[in-house]
Amino acid sequence: MCIGIPLQVVRNEGSHAICRSPDGEEVRIDTLLTGPQPEGCWLMTFLGAARAVISAEEARQSQAALAALETLMAGGMPDLDAAFADLLDRPPQLPDFLRETKT
Repeated sequence: MCIGIPLQVVRNEGSHAICRSPDGEEVRIDTLLTGPQPEGCWLMTFLGAARAVISAEEARQSQAALAALETLMAGGMPDLDAAFADLLDRPPQLPDFLRETKT
């Protein structure tokens, strides 16, 4: 399984961005799919590559969910309602390409 990690752009270096992780580590990310992004911009990254530009709020929500998963894996009991608050008031949705179409 591949998990997206939100990272914030610190600077650009050609087709890559140097991004900062929530723990302060700098990571080199391929930005060929998103193009260069300004300092402070948030990227959703997978396996060392940026796949989407996201808002600061989306980054915060993803970070909360990832922190809750880390706590669970360490045997703790996080507040899952708080960590996944954006999912509580809406039913699950399939992507458009998986929805049944009538012909």
